[in-house]
Amino acid sequence: MADFKTHTLVATVISGGLGVAALATGLATPADAFCYWLAGTLGGLLPDIDSDESLALRIVFRLFGALVAGLLAFYWMTTLPAWQVAGLACAGYLLVRFVLLALFARVTVHRGILHSLLANLLFGVVAVLLSYHLFALEVRQAWGIGGFVLMGATVHLLLDEIYSVDLAGMRIKRSFGTALKLTDWQQPGLTLLLLVASLTGFWLSPGASAWVQSLDLALPALSGMDALAVSDLLAWLQKGWQALRAV
Repeated sequence: MADFKTHTLVATVISGGLGVAALATGLATPADAFCYWLAGTLGGLLPDIDSDESLALRIVFRLFGALVAGLLAFYWMTTLPAWQVAGLACAGYLLVRFVLLALFARVTVHRGILHSLLANLLFGVVAVLLSYHLFALEVRQAWGIGGFVLMGATVHLLLDEIYSVDLAGMRIKRSFGTALKLTDWQQPGLTLLLLVASLTGFWLSPGASAWVQSLDLALPALSGMDALAVSDLLAWLQKGWQALRAV
């Protein structure tokens, strides 16, 4: 299994490279590329929040606690005295940082369902929802952040599987196959819960078609595999290729 440093380094490098590529091709602004880089790096840590002693778990819950504290302060700052607002914010942070973290650590198992592609999908959907509904980002930015979170989390699973193969000893470790999996079939209840949560998140997310339209590369309406539909598809691909060459 890859360690925290390896996961962070690889996620940072890959996210940074893809962010620069998006910037160079005109698919992202400098601010977008920076957000994508942070999102991909954070996504590279998320699967390890099921490890009770992991640094990733503490980092994520510190960030979540700070977010809850900020939201409480923002909501009550105009109706309560400053000392009460500060008390509520501190209480919200401590509740998340210690109580919620302890409960989460008790019910999760390392290399369990959170080390799965289904969990990664949920991570990405939650990132889209937070970006669009909470931070009021544009549709393009929200889906980009969600995509980078999903990518970073998937890179994490791939690294765990790579480190499960001992090339020096020419053997496969017992941990092989426990990270990169669709879901944990031994937990059908949690699998159903994550699936329902992911589908609900997609339903609440902004339409991805607005993202495609913002790139000025509208997908052709294909009603069947006729000559006109194929021609429209080829024209769309050619338009995209010309846009890339013009950079």
